[in-house]
Amino acid sequence: MKWSIEYYVASSDKRPVEEFIDSLSPESKSRYIFIADLLEEYGLNVKEPYVKSIKGYRKLFEIRIKDRANIHRIFYFAYTGKKFILLHGFTKKTEKTPQNEIEIALKRMQDYISRKG
Repeated sequence: MKWSIEYYVASSDKRPVEEFIDSLSPESKSRYIFIADLLEEYGLNVKEPYVKSIKGYRKLFEIRIKDRANIHRIFYFAYTGKKFILLHGFTKKTEKTPQNEIEIALKRMQDYISRKG
């Protein structure tokens, strides 16, 4: 059975990751699609340079997208039933991932789990 990818939806029906992906350049979107296809096919076996776990946060991972001008990250976690939940996307401006970006992803993960049980 293949893995599936689901976008986080806020209780207000806002779809922040979907909106982020829609805002990417065509080059970055195609890179995202390539990595998403890998995740659906190979699941947790996908590793760097495509995805990476977030140090200190056992369940949190990032999709790593780089184009000519920018570096983008999309945080996600694995949920029961071979499902990846995409939580938060942002354009990286510094060498280290800002803590506030991780906090957004963690809050959304907690919200998703509390609503889905």
